Amino acid sequence: MSRLNHVIVIGGGPAGLMAAGQASLHGARTLLLEKMDTPGRKLRITGMGRCNLTNIIKTEEFIAHFGPNGRFLRQAFSRFFNQDLIEFLEGIGIETVTERGGRVFPRDMDAKALTEKLIDWAKTCGVEIITKSPVERITYTDGKVNGILLRDGRSITCSQVILATGGASYIGTGSTGDGFRMAEALGHTIVTTRPALVPLKTMGTTAQQLQGLPLRNVKISLFIDGKKSNEMFGEMLFTHFGVSGPLMLTLSGEIVDALNVGKSVEISIDLKPALNEDQLDARLRRELDAHGKQKTATMLKRLVPIKMVPVCAELARLTADKPCHQITAGERSRLLHWLKDFRLTIHGHLPLEAAMITAGGISLKEVDPRTMASRIVEGLYFAGEVLDLAADTGGYNLQEAFSTGCLAGRSAAGILS
Repeated sequence: MSRLNHVIVIGGGPAGLMAAGQASLHGARTLLLEKMDTPGRKLRITGMGRCNLTNIIKTEEFIAHFGPNGRFLRQAFSRFFNQDLIEFLEGIGIETVTERGGRVFPRDMDAKALTEKLIDWAKTCGVEIITKSPVERITYTDGKVNGILLRDGRSITCSQVILATGGASYIGTGSTGDGFRMAEALGHTIVTTRPALVPLKTMGTTAQQLQGLPLRNVKISLFIDGKKSNEMFGEMLFTHFGVSGPLMLTLSGEIVDALNVGKSVEISIDLKPALNEDQLDARLRRELDAHGKQKTATMLKRLVPIKMVPVCAELARLTADKPCHQITAGERSRLLHWLKDFRLTIHGHLPLEAAMITAGGISLKEVDPRTMASRIVEGLYFAGEVLDLAADTGGYNLQEAFSTGCLAGRSAAGILS
């Protein structure tokens, strides 16, 4: 089968839908090919269905969340950024609400409804969407794109291709790394892919004992090879294999990279970050003086969550049924230091398939940030997670997908004029 299209978009996630709609709006006959039975499978479950769309912080601070590679996004963000996205979504019937930390969500907190609105918008723009159509490769002649070959052997001709296939996490949604394979076949360099925003494995059985326990308003210090490398305040969660939650997911990229080169990784949890050691010691003295006849375990319940009491007693080397008035100065000191410096050793992470996003991808050195165009193959563009861009949690990654998708779509259509 051969059919002439101006632009073909491969991948129906947020980047692909935005790219396709923008290309069509700017005059290109546009076809979107999605390998799954419906577009936006991963978007529908983002944030457990709540979908953190973007963040209202300023551009430079936003870019910083992507690390050194964030500079690449300045051009895309200058053309379509957080307020532009909010206005766009309102225009297609999705009202938004801004929550703590500048995070923007759909007001109805329904990622599925958001996805359907995006699909309807793309179709209204004139995009033809064909599902269950996995692409095998992009074809080209003399350094120029001339079409795509579907896995079933059919071919479709075109003058521009936008590759928006996502990463290699959440493989059940269709993100299986196809875009990396296709780009590499065209001569592009793929920066080693690895999990980002991924739960972490800890040594010992402590996490198992605390499984399911969330901690709020704690401070996490990250130590790599014994040296403090990061510090964050917020929430975390214990799991049957280790730790997760917003703080740990945010730190996971740095931790994964350290583990991959054989470095040791420890986290220190400050359970009482609002108190310095002198203030905490004063509080402990008051507790012990006021409740001298109570057992130590009872006193600990006023300091830590109930589920943590036996762990605290064990690691601080306290006798749970010992009366408080018998606690020695040394025991009080051990308790104080454990509350301020609860240590866990990180020895691994869940696989890439279980990560929220993929770090690594198509080298940014080979992509023009002004257009999202390939510097190697004429008529080829990139958008979204397929690029070597990864941020922490807070709405940054979805904004990157929409912004690069918007720029790629407009750029591909502009080549036709």
